[in-house]
Amino acid sequence: MNWTLDQLEAFAAAAQCGSFSAAARQIGKAQSRISTAITNLEIDLGFDLFDRSARLPVLTPQGREMLIEAQAVLAQCQRMQARAMTASTGEEVSLTVAMDEAVPITSFENFFLRVAERFPLLKLTIINGSQDDIARWVSEQRADLGILFRLKPPPENLEFMPIGQFHQALVVATNHPLATQPTPTLTELHAYRQLVIRDRMGEVPARPISPNHWHIDSYYYITALVIRGLGWALIPEHVAREAWYADALVELSTEHIPDSVLVEMGVVKRRDQGKGIVMTWMYDALREMFPRHSGRV
Repeated sequence: MNWTLDQLEAFAAAAQCGSFSAAARQIGKAQSRISTAITNLEIDLGFDLFDRSARLPVLTPQGREMLIEAQAVLAQCQRMQARAMTASTGEEVSLTVAMDEAVPITSFENFFLRVAERFPLLKLTIINGSQDDIARWVSEQRADLGILFRLKPPPENLEFMPIGQFHQALVVATNHPLATQPTPTLTELHAYRQLVIRDRMGEVPARPISPNHWHIDSYYYITALVIRGLGWALIPEHVAREAWYADALVELSTEHIPDSVLVEMGVVKRRDQGKGIVMTWMYDALREMFPRHSGRV
């Protein structure tokens, strides 16, 4: 067997992306190099990994089995690279942290105060986004760490560490017609506009419940519009219970909501990135910040 890591990377990317051209864009190589790498891998293995008879390549049964093995080899290589980086870098000079704009504000203000006290020379950059933005920025190496609410699995090249769980609250303005329905049914919810979270790239990880809905990329802006009577929304409980919203919102029962209202928050980083002194401390501090599995902040 003469297969290489480049061939395994091309194979895994093509399987994940659904086409050789998409894999080429993800890896940053010419499509011809991806196609050649996969063809040479198939020659070395002695069987086809993809059925190319359709418009897009489809994994063969042998290809599906080999994908599991290829991903395991690549993950091990990423762990080895991360360990080597950790051994050689020591304490980080600078870090970029990408944060979901809806994380508990006070908790993270206190966290960054602790970071500043512990590492006074660290050059820290904090950027804010909405859900999938965070995973994308870390995956693209625009950020070293991401703190986000997980509504779907992160990309394959990221590892996720859960740090807390939060319930979503069903909220309306005090003068909204639903405010008089403490346990609204789906039929009652369908009658009014829902404000639904989405990321800044236009993807919508949260599935709308009402056929009449708007997409907005900030929980805080959603809440502001709910207060103005534009509709109802599902938002993290700690957002709904911020002091400046206390008298302007009514929380309703989520008994008839068909999907889970429990959201997990966690930290993501690239699998191939080492953890130096600062990042290791951050992981430990974040792990201790929130009670696990309580569903309350």
